[in-house]
Amino acid sequence: MSDMTETTPGWLSPDELEMARASMPILYVEAVPVRVDDSGEVTHIGLLLRIGPDGTVSRTLVSGRVLHHERVRDALLRHLEKDLGPVALPRVPASLQPFTVAEYFPTLGITPFHDPRQHAVSLAYIVPVTGDCRPRQDALDLVWFSPEEASSPVVLDEMPGGHGVLLKQALAYVGRLS
Repeated sequence: MSDMTETTPGWLSPDELEMARASMPILYVEAVPVRVDDSGEVTHIGLLLRIGPDGTVSRTLVSGRVLHHERVRDALLRHLEKDLGPVALPRVPASLQPFTVAEYFPTLGITPFHDPRQHAVSLAYIVPVTGDCRPRQDALDLVWFSPEEASSPVVLDEMPGGHGVLLKQALAYVGRLS
């Protein structure tokens, strides 16, 4: 038996992840990328355009799991870079207090948030970005919307799993819900 403890963060194997998802809530971070003016007021919200496993196109937020032995701040930066590119220049808040905590359930109707794969708890942040955003990984595009456009029923209806509700909460939190 080794006295060494494995401390390198890493992903679970697909089978281990499936078992964990069936047994306990999984911790996620979500980010609403925003552009702000010189006074700090939100002027634009960035929404990713993705194709889902079933082939549907939808709008979504930056989102991903927190790895074992990974700080929340590091997970947030990793997912922002993964989804927005290495020169997005996100300004993660000095205080890591989320604007809300979203609880996703595999059963519809418990909360407005739904993930058929698992019970997940997500810490949600509003993150100003100042650099050039170029979507990577499975995102097709990143579109910047004004707060009024982002809160329109047309855009909110394109956001599955409760992300539209989360976006409205973010807009309300920054005083930009129309």
